[in-house]
Amino acid sequence: MSAVDLVGFGHTRFGKFPDRDVESLMRAVAQQALDDAGLEASEIDGIFVGHFNHGLSRQGFTAGLAGGLLPGLRFKPATRVENACATGTAAVHQGAQAIRAGDARRVLAIGVESMSRLPTREVGQALLAAGYVAEEADTPAGFAGAFAKIADAYAARFGAPETAMAKIAAKNHANGADNPFAQLRQAIDESFCATESPGNPRVAGRLLRTDCSPISDGAAAVVLAAADARPAGKPAVRLRATAQVTDLMPMSARDMSELAGCREAWRLALDRAGLSLADLDCVETHDCFTIAELMQYEAMGLAARGQGARVLEEGIVHPGGRLPVNVSGGLKAKGHPIGATGVSMHVLASWLLLGRFGADRLPPARLAGVFNMGGAGVSNCVSILERVE
Repeated sequence: MSAVDLVGFGHTRFGKFPDRDVESLMRAVAQQALDDAGLEASEIDGIFVGHFNHGLSRQGFTAGLAGGLLPGLRFKPATRVENACATGTAAVHQGAQAIRAGDARRVLAIGVESMSRLPTREVGQALLAAGYVAEEADTPAGFAGAFAKIADAYAARFGAPETAMAKIAAKNHANGADNPFAQLRQAIDESFCATESPGNPRVAGRLLRTDCSPISDGAAAVVLAAADARPAGKPAVRLRATAQVTDLMPMSARDMSELAGCREAWRLALDRAGLSLADLDCVETHDCFTIAELMQYEAMGLAARGQGARVLEEGIVHPGGRLPVNVSGGLKAKGHPIGATGVSMHVLASWLLLGRFGADRLPPARLAGVFNMGGAGVSNCVSILERVE
């Protein structure tokens, strides 16, 4: 089974771009990734497109656009994948699997979403399709309402998490201020994040606006290659291990004071990589809401259950700490265009390892982890990335 390397990267800025459709976003990052890899489109053997959609865009069948994105891609096999907010990582993992299976030597994985053309309420309704519709379709405030319930479950078991949530928001906004691709490039004081105000209204339950990732448009792309098919002469990033765990979909069927699927996905990925969490130099994790990042500290094993606040107080997850988390600004500040998010996480984590991003805030790094989550902790995807020469 061939090792798989990430050899070329593309990324738009995330934001609200109602004048750009999914096709133009896809074309931009496809060209960037191929140029970065030093490859022609004709050298790509397959394309995987991550696009959630579900009414966010009029354009369905997004894989059908792939052949017309660039000269040389016509007649290449293209497949769209969807896995809720883990859609982008699903595209990367499917591309890697095609290479491991010997069906391809070089693959282009694209993640894309256009969300800002719809009113906020309609976006929320579209996203609720990623919940268990039989029980959760009418959740007030959409997924913010779902994660407000998760925050309540956590609070009932471990105590109120709001102080830690405000620390996470402030950390990720500070990190995002240094990311040229981020949607929200402004540092915000922790006290502002902790206080309900006209500028920071309550969205649902314990969640204020600063606890919620924004509505976003954008795209990202990676070129994956078999280790013996990657362009010579420059360092790359190896996909050392992957794992995907699918938990029970109904929130009513699980203890929502913890993210059990996240814990299991990290366990599998680290075991397959032959590593422990202590070996990693940085992590990009799925902070769709600040309570999610807090609970992911505990699920990945960085803190005991109920003790996630300690890693914030001790500076462990800040730049310069033992395991910096979301140096990119995370979904909270970078933005969260659903289908693009997982691919973006792989791009930014790879750039951290290659010294192409965050070099002023992160010592030279060799190993990174990516955690991308779909639904309310249902699809749990981990990638372990390693810099190789």
